[in-house]
Amino acid sequence: MNQQMNMTNPSASPIPNNNGQTFNVGGHEVMDVHEVLGGLIGAQEQYMLYRPHIQDQELLHILDHQSQFMADQYNLMVETLSTGQDPSKPTSSYKMNQNNNVIYGLKPSQPKKPKQSVNELTDDCISSFMLGLLKTNATALTTASLEATNPVMRRVLADSIPNFVEMAYEVFLYQNKNGYYQVPVLQAQDMQQIRTGFSKATTGQQPLM
Repeated sequence: MNQQMNMTNPSASPIPNNNGQTFNVGGHEVMDVHEVLGGLIGAQEQYMLYRPHIQDQELLHILDHQSQFMADQYNLMVETLSTGQDPSKPTSSYKMNQNNNVIYGLKPSQPKKPKQSVNELTDDCISSFMLGLLKTNATALTTASLEATNPVMRRVLADSIPNFVEMAYEVFLYQNKNGYYQVPVLQAQDMQQIRTGFSKATTGQQPLM
């Protein structure tokens, strides 16, 4: 099958896997996956840096839970990249511990400014760092999955996106619950005007002109 693929696509560059077999993969996806794996390494290492500064046990539990999950996802991607085949275990789904209740509205708070020392870092700061990392990795995974030529690698990347969305949302909910991430709302009439400002598209086959 690989020989047939090479004949029909002479520009493809098959690479050997751990079993001496070859599989086709595009250069751009190798670089994209390289960026994804680098991002996962960076996230896990930064989580390790954050851990000693966390005061809230709930946030500490979220960090440990997510760190372990990211390590598992990283290992699956490394295995898939090296073999081009299904990993030894399927991708799993991240289960967050937060409920989906969101607090709306703004409350008076002190203006924020950059901290001047590590000792000033709070759970507000650290959870914001975590959310930023997760959003960055979710974006990198999405970009890499859109044009991956190896179907197994593409599936592993695509299956990982909802997990990072879930982890990011978990941190958002934690921040919102503690007043770190406040959600502004518009006036009721403005919200209603926006919500009713669209109508459904006409479906079905359009007549030929």
